[in-house]
Amino acid sequence: MGWLNPLNHYGCVLLSVSLLQLIEARLPAYSPKKPLLRPLMKRSAVAMVLQVRQGELNILMIKRAEREGDPWSGHMAFPGGRMDKTDANGYSVAVRETEEEVGLTLGPQDRCLGRLSDLNARPRKHTLGMAVSPFIFHLEREVEFTPNYEVAEVVWVPLEFLLDSGNREKMTWDYKGVKIPLPCYQYEQRCIWGLSLMMLDELMDLVEGGDNPLRPRWRRA
Repeated sequence: MGWLNPLNHYGCVLLSVSLLQLIEARLPAYSPKKPLLRPLMKRSAVAMVLQVRQGELNILMIKRAEREGDPWSGHMAFPGGRMDKTDANGYSVAVRETEEEVGLTLGPQDRCLGRLSDLNARPRKHTLGMAVSPFIFHLEREVEFTPNYEVAEVVWVPLEFLLDSGNREKMTWDYKGVKIPLPCYQYEQRCIWGLSLMMLDELMDLVEGGDNPLRPRWRRA
């Protein structure tokens, strides 16, 4: 069994608490971007859940199940989905879908710290696409997840891992025969890229108080 330096552990706790405090302090004054034609677009929302675990600030992600016909099959993502007629707003979508997908019921004790900019998912010719709204929550209690058929795995990813630009890699996305180089993270053999990475980049920009030149903007909506 390895020996844990208590001073190092204490330093990690302080850093994680500082990161969380920065997010809590900056989100209320943050002005997320919204598409001009948002009222005419299809809507969806996701929950970006933060929790300090074993001294490190982590963010909850899921690996989607492999499903034929699903454009996000097998991707790393955040719990979320499409807006139903019964949903009052994007926040309601994020809460409902999180409960359906991983069995986590986000209640009043799980504070919603704010939201990030809408992203346009799956824009097609002659369509407006879908506006995806990310909502950020702070979870302070222990929970047990019960993933449904849409979710293959629930994963906690340390925010410090993502903030370290040295962990950023490149991948090649084969889109209809065209090979496109894209940024990504490989966390324990799980590839984080695409819309989920765009959301994380915006969150990390918020933490750092500006754009990181080692994490350049790319296809952000």
